[in-house]
Amino acid sequence: MFPINLRKVFCFALLLSAPITALLAQGVFKLKYENSAVYAGIEVGAKGVKMSVLEIGRNAQKSGAFNILKDTSINSDFISFSTSSTASTLDALTTLYNTAVKEYQIPAENVFTVFSSGVKIQAEKENKSAKIDEVAAAFRANINEPKREVAVVDVMDEAKLSHIGIVPDSRRYTTFLIDIGSGNTKGGFFPNGDTKTFKLFQLSWGTKSTANATEKRCEDDRTTENFSKQLTRVLTNAENSEITYMVNESGAYPMSDYIAFSGGIAWSVATLLYPELVGNSVVPTTYDEVLKFSETLHKNHASLSEEAITKTITDKTLNKLAIGKEVKRVNQVFDQKSLMAGTGLLLKIMRQFEGVYEKKQFFLVKNGQVGWISAYVDQHTTK
Repeated sequence: MFPINLRKVFCFALLLSAPITALLAQGVFKLKYENSAVYAGIEVGAKGVKMSVLEIGRNAQKSGAFNILKDTSINSDFISFSTSSTASTLDALTTLYNTAVKEYQIPAENVFTVFSSGVKIQAEKENKSAKIDEVAAAFRANINEPKREVAVVDVMDEAKLSHIGIVPDSRRYTTFLIDIGSGNTKGGFFPNGDTKTFKLFQLSWGTKSTANATEKRCEDDRTTENFSKQLTRVLTNAENSEITYMVNESGAYPMSDYIAFSGGIAWSVATLLYPELVGNSVVPTTYDEVLKFSETLHKNHASLSEEAITKTITDKTLNKLAIGKEVKRVNQVFDQKSLMAGTGLLLKIMRQFEGVYEKKQFFLVKNGQVGWISAYVDQHTTK
């Protein structure tokens, strides 16, 4: 079975000799390890800007000495590429960077800033790559660091880093990892039993881009019922024109025992469908369970509110406060239509692995975005 505890799956070894950042952050965060360093990874994604603050202990690869100190995001809808969304993205990027450096006392060299592959792909598709350069240049000016690297991550690098950062070594060559982002979907697997060759999987569809395409079809009728009808058409087209072909072309079905999904929609579905597993970073699921959840989204979204879900919790050993807080966070990040779009896309991909003779094991990774950032940090700190 796919491991439940993500802290055991991050694969990097920190080579710093002195835990300077740990000393600086001691007064801000409650650190878990005696010999560690603190890093922040800030990613400009399609929907918003995310920041993950990580405590990384020495010998992390062997001991799982990894601790998520803070995981936060600011919505900015960058891929609409409007004047307002560009300004909001710049403000969010600057705010999170200053928070990391000034409030959390993390040295600037330990803060990594990147644009996601989803942003890169969508910008190229709409001939808006200049918007990325515009935000990066303005950000450097805002923080007075003209030489700061603000990388634009390639989809191959992001997918490979995600696999290395999320999937444990014991499942390295039997897991097909699929990250459903806001603007696109990417992932892949290692087909040859080593990490030299990575088979990339990607789709031009993500949660936000699917919702946007559906909204365009709705025209003057903005009701949930019409959105549901148009979503079916958008996803049917995506399945027929791209999803089925790309899954078959990947060769993942005969090579993989485990299909793991990460990204915002994976976190959302896992949280709302299995609220009692709030403390688990990875949860197993089935196609039928997600399908039933999707039907609830369409017909009874109110039953997925913080109040409604916590009322169903009768087990006194469960932390209702923590459950309610996480459910509330999901509903603040994703409205009903976004959840419908993302879950619909998730189901279309899952369906490709619902074989008659062989059933794959599905897993939802809640904080997978930290995975590729952590691997990225490791790659750049061990150069």
